[in-house]
Amino acid sequence: MKLYSYFRSGTSHRLRIALALKGLHPDYVPVDLLHGEQAGAQYRAVNPQGLVPALEVDGQVLIQSPAIIEWLDETYPEPPLLPRDPLQRARVRALAAVVGCDMHPLNNRRVVEYLRGELGCDGAGIDAWCGTWMGAGFDALDALLAADPARGRFCFGTAPSVADVYLVPQMTTARRFHVDLSRWPRLLDIEAACQELQAFRDAAPAAQPDAPTP
Repeated sequence: MKLYSYFRSGTSHRLRIALALKGLHPDYVPVDLLHGEQAGAQYRAVNPQGLVPALEVDGQVLIQSPAIIEWLDETYPEPPLLPRDPLQRARVRALAAVVGCDMHPLNNRRVVEYLRGELGCDGAGIDAWCGTWMGAGFDALDALLAADPARGRFCFGTAPSVADVYLVPQMTTARRFHVDLSRWPRLLDIEAACQELQAFRDAAPAAQPDAPTP
């Protein structure tokens, strides 16, 4: 099993968490997004979309983190990342989708580079753009979590789910864009509970082999 990843990629981060929670440790193949390695012929042969992550399994390449994470949960069912009950599964998937569909796509590298290059936004403008959409998403997540009286220390129940797998990398990204996370103490508490687990610490950007040394 090979994981094509970039240390700071939010989508790679969420997949690394899911793999670590399942006790899987694939070979790590860094793809340097900063210097355009994802656009080269070598990586395009792996993933024609030129995005990370990608997971190679027995000669087959899986792309798109939602699809890979669902495959992981179906192939390695313990510990489960989704509840068994269909209504509960839909709720957890919705929490993850707030991040994966409504937040992350508006602050990924391609969008930020377009804002900087084509629209001439400076750092403050990019922070304002990202902060606007992340703030709206965090507000929605906070409201959804507050409405769940049975919630434990995590987004759902007493163990990490796919919702936590999505939330923690988005909070990491939010700090890069100077979003004031103190507005959401509930989300910070969930993040702290996740960080008590070795899987989350092992998956962190700073812990990856392609992360710059301090």
